[in-house]
Amino acid sequence: MLLLVIGFDPRLHIPMYFFLRQLSFLYLCHSSVTVPKLLENLLSEKKTVSVEGCLAQVFFLFASGGTESCLLAVMAYDRYVAISSPLLYAQVMNRQLCMGLVWASWSLAFLDALINILVALKLDFCEAQDIHHFCCELSSLYPLSCSDVTASFIALLCSSVLHFFGNFLLVFFSYVRILSTILRISSSTGRSKAFSTCSSHLTAVIFFYGSGLLRYLMPNSGSIRELIFSLQYSVITPMLNPLIYSLKNKEMKAAVKRMLRKYFWCFK
Repeated sequence: MLLLVIGFDPRLHIPMYFFLRQLSFLYLCHSSVTVPKLLENLLSEKKTVSVEGCLAQVFFLFASGGTESCLLAVMAYDRYVAISSPLLYAQVMNRQLCMGLVWASWSLAFLDALINILVALKLDFCEAQDIHHFCCELSSLYPLSCSDVTASFIALLCSSVLHFFGNFLLVFFSYVRILSTILRISSSTGRSKAFSTCSSHLTAVIFFYGSGLLRYLMPNSGSIRELIFSLQYSVITPMLNPLIYSLKNKEMKAAVKRMLRKYFWCFK
């Protein structure tokens, strides 16, 4: 719905909604990596996955999660520019820069995923084993390997620190600057309006990093609680965030109404 509405309404052809459209497409991709295989396993008696299929799922999970991390950092910078320099916003966040930031986000994430998967391809799995999880993740595969996982673990740790926590720091510092700019606004109405433009993005950041940290800081025990956090991270969060962006955004709700009116008028 967000992809259609943003593409349909010319009033939403601004950097903020350009990034939101990219994020919505990414959520669609992220869920598509795990949900089809999950549904297949729920409906079949024999729940199996090949080593190649499992590593392919690891790659695309890593790539989509890494791209989301980059896009959230890019959107935080976009909100900072919009609040701190509203008169120069269109000039600074021009189409060329926006396209470059999106391409850089996808490229960095896929490069990061490629490095990790090339190292993981050297792992040996001697026999069929049970994965106590509904999807394939590197951290869940380490206990099943009969070879040394040190190199893969170091690559995963370095990429997590540099990629995910690096982006988190960019988001954090962007919001520090945003907060300082908002506090300098004299009127309470102006402060409230400025903060409301960031509330949806801030909620998405909390969902992404909160559920991700809860999932990956927990030991890989295969417990029900671990599976619930992982399900929230890979399925529920990508489903909720587009709703948050649409339900908390007056411009988006107005655009949906305009699209529906035009659709039903054409249908009649």
